[in-house]
Order: sequence, then C-alpha cells, then structure tokens
Amino acid sequence: MSTEIAQDPEAARLEALHAVLESGSVVMARRMLNALHPAEIAHLLQSLPPFQRPIAWNMVDDSAEGEVLLYVNDDLREELLRGMDAGRILAAAEGLDTDDLADLVQDLPASITAEVLSSLDEQRRERLQTALGYPEDSAGGLMNTDMVTVRPEVTLDVVLRYLRRFKDGLPNITDNLIVVNRDGRYLGVIYLTDLLTRDPDESVAEVMTLQVQPIAASLDAHDVANRFEQLDLVSAPVVDESGRVLGRITVDDVMDVIREQADHQFMGQAGLSETEDMFAPVLLSARRRALWLGVNLMTAFLASWVIGRFEATIQQVVALAVLMPVVASMGGIAGTQTLTLAIRGIALGQLSVKNMRWLLAKEMAVSLINSAVWALVVALIALLWFDDVNIALIIGVAITINLLAATFSGALLPLLLERLGVDPALAGGVILTTVTDVVGFLAFLGLATLFLV
Repeated sequence: MSTEIAQDPEAARLEALHAVLESGSVVMARRMLNALHPAEIAHLLQSLPPFQRPIAWNMVDDSAEGEVLLYVNDDLREELLRGMDAGRILAAAEGLDTDDLADLVQDLPASITAEVLSSLDEQRRERLQTALGYPEDSAGGLMNTDMVTVRPEVTLDVVLRYLRRFKDGLPNITDNLIVVNRDGRYLGVIYLTDLLTRDPDESVAEVMTLQVQPIAASLDAHDVANRFEQLDLVSAPVVDESGRVLGRITVDDVMDVIREQADHQFMGQAGLSETEDMFAPVLLSARRRALWLGVNLMTAFLASWVIGRFEATIQQVVALAVLMPVVASMGGIAGTQTLTLAIRGIALGQLSVKNMRWLLAKEMAVSLINSAVWALVVALIALLWFDDVNIALIIGVAITINLLAATFSGALLPLLLERLGVDPALAGGVILTTVTDVVGFLAFLGLATLFLV
C-alpha cells in the first residue's frame, strides 16, 4: 500500500496546513484552516509551537471561535482567552448550546461572565444558571437544557404539528421526546421512530415507553458514562430530586467524559494532569512536575537506605549487586499488572470492598504460580552465571516474596487510596514502586545476610 493511501486523511490535512503556516502564505493558511472542523482546528492549535499559536488563532473565523475554545485543553483555552477582549469573547459565546456555554463560562473572568449572562434572553439565562448550579463532573454539569417535552394526553398528530414549528431543527442528537406531566415531572419518552410509524390518532401515553430511567442531576459523570455504556443509550433525561426534568445528556457529552477518563488514567501514571499542554511554558510545566519528582526522590532514598543497611553484605558478595535489579523489576511488573486491573475495576464500578477479597485471592493465586515459575527460571540463570547454589536459592525465594507482596499491594492500594481521598491513578504507581523496591531489596539482601555472610 502506498504512503499516500495509508496516511490518515486528517493527519495529511494538518501536515499540509503546518507546511503552509511555515511558508508564510497567510491567505492559503486561512482558507485551509477554516475548512477544518472546530475539533480539528483545536487539534492543530495544540500541536503548534507557542509562537505560531496566536498567528493561527487570529485566522480562525469569528463564528467558529466559540466551538474551538471548547475543544482545546484547559491550559490553551486560558491562554487564548487572555488574548481576547470582552467583545470578542461575547461574540464567541453567541450561538453555543447551553451545555457548551456552561463549560466555557466557568473559565471566564467574573466580569465577562456577567456580560455573557446579561446578553442572553430570560429563558436561556435561566437554563444556563440551572446548568451552572451543578458540579462540572456531575450529570447536571453535563446536561444540555435544550430539549423537547410533550404531554401524555395529546395525540401523535398534535406532536408532529408541534415539531414542524422548530424551523431551525430539533436539538442535536434528538432520538426521543421527553414526556412530562403538568408539573414538568418525568413520565417516560417517546421515540421518534414510534412517532413517525404509529397511528397519528394514538395518544402519547399509548405509544411512550417507561423503560428509560431518568438520571439524577447529582449523579457523578463517571457513573453517567457507565450507564450509557451498559444500556447503549443515545440520550437520557436528567431530573432533580423531585423528578422534574431539567435537561438531557447525549452520547457526545459522554464521549468527552470517557476520553477525559482515559487521558487521566494514562497521564496520571506519570504524575501529569490530563489537561497538560504539550507546549506549555517551561516554568509552568517544571512547577507541575516538580511535586511528583520530589515524591519519587523520597521513595528512591528510602530504597537506597534499605540497600545501605546491607552495605557490608554487598561488599562481601558482589554478585548481589548484579542481581538486585532483577528482584525489584520482577516485583514492579507483577504489582503494576494487579494495580492496573484494580484501578480499572474501580473506574468501571466493578470493584468494591464487598468483592475485594475475591479479587485478592485470585490475584494471589496467579502470583503464586508466576512466582514459582519465574523464581525457578531466575534461580537457574543465577546458578549458571555465578555457579553458587546458595545465591540461586536466595534470589528465587526473594523473587517469590516480592511478587506476592507486590500483588497484595497492587490489589489493596487503589481502594485504600480512594478511601483516603487520593487519586489511585496518580499516586498508586509511586507507592507501589516504593513497596516493591523496599520489599525486594529487604528480602534479597536480608536472606543473603543470614545465609551467605
């Protein structure tokens, strides 16, 4: 397959635009840039070096600026907003859906937020204030207040005539209409397919379904994503404590949550935020990373301190210094496997205190088998390498101890950290590394001290 065919079309367009920007052809760059989707423009801005970002940003059409701001990461959004005056920000906010506007408003200065609110009509202002009343990572923070509601007693013909009044079309990703009573409380939904295929003289009550359960506005965004995944939902109504419909969540909002969770898990393993800007200022990036480097340094010194306690042993048996990394590395890998599995289980809502002991028993059994196999392999290699049965036995036992300790720690750490209010994805790896290093060195060098010196 040729390179031209195999290359991703989006990557090819962005690469071409990069080349045009570097060539200095402003007219062509502006035309190519504004032919992209707002998400692609955001992707391009994030991939540009800092000095090129303002140039490209000033080429973006005014009508697309609001959507582009929603797609860029938090750091870049803050940077772009700092360079915009109040009028430009108000123009960018105009036309955004209520849920998107709520996301943008939270990053604006208070004075500009007040101007944005005052520029809205009363109905939209109330809807925006409702959305802003809930945490960003809750169902209320995710929901869009733009929705279509109908009453159960009207006929399908009346509903169809009502929908024809929406000259600008229905809200995005509308697969059903929400059925409410006189007080606005949720009753059920009627799917558009049923609305179009059933007898127009039937009432909404006869056609609607009661199977779609509403989502409480206070529900965590993570749990919302799980519900959408498990039930294959396209959209779902959001209700308050009294059952009154506040809005709806659509699958595109849930996709954002899933992507953020994936980024958080991936970046958290390195002690980074999921919103980390690849081209953020040097001092800002250095300050953010310094904390975890400091934490890692302290744990490294702890492992070094353990090694220092056995300095005399290492001096007498030099082979121990050669084999020490093997013990720590094997434990680290085994522990990370279990840690990753446990963090994923918590993220999916599959792991809790109630079933923790079953996971622990299973993981310890797996670790016991693997430790027996690989302890034997390493022991044989050590025997052939150093021609010393005692060293071979000691490293085999040490690896077994470290693998079991690493698995035990990897299974329990995520739940313990979560209970303490610490993010397991962020802190779990650092703590686990400390455990495997300390236990591994302590077991290996301790046994060597007892039986070789």
